[in-house]
Amino acid sequence: MDTAQARAAFEEFVTGRSAALGRTAYLLTGHRQDAEDLLQSALARAAVRWSGLDDPEAYVRRVLYTQSVSRWRALRRRPPELLTDQPPQTAVAEPCHDTRMVLDLALRRLTPKQRAVLVLRFYEDRSESHTAEVLGCSVGTVKSQTRHALMRLRALNPQLAQLVDGRLPQEVAR
Repeated sequence: MDTAQARAAFEEFVTGRSAALGRTAYLLTGHRQDAEDLLQSALARAAVRWSGLDDPEAYVRRVLYTQSVSRWRALRRRPPELLTDQPPQTAVAEPCHDTRMVLDLALRRLTPKQRAVLVLRFYEDRSESHTAEVLGCSVGTVKSQTRHALMRLRALNPQLAQLVDGRLPQEVAR
């Protein structure tokens, strides 16, 4: 494949798959701007290796997952913010009880690896073995990460139980 053909194929891939990959990136990061940055860096890596990729979408998704975890680890190593005697001038938003907002907030409270496992397993409807292959871990790790993530979601956000089994948040509290 010559350079012009490879460039055209890459541009076609980006045009056709950016929306779906962007949704996955958003679910991994929880912020639109971070998702855009994550997707852009994944596509940049794919562009460099484009002619040698057998399955470009699988490669880009793998980069999305691994870069998301790497970004979280880098943020964890950052020095803590300095406290000042002046509070920030922004107001705290009222929590929204819309299901989408509750789920978004709940996903942000998971670790990046737990979020990646849930996105792969439930949003993208991947099997345990395929999820393990994409993340480069064992099937047992996928199972345990899924179990821990769901337990954490249930513990931190009991109102999400209505999504799972139709119970109302008041019934969960009992």
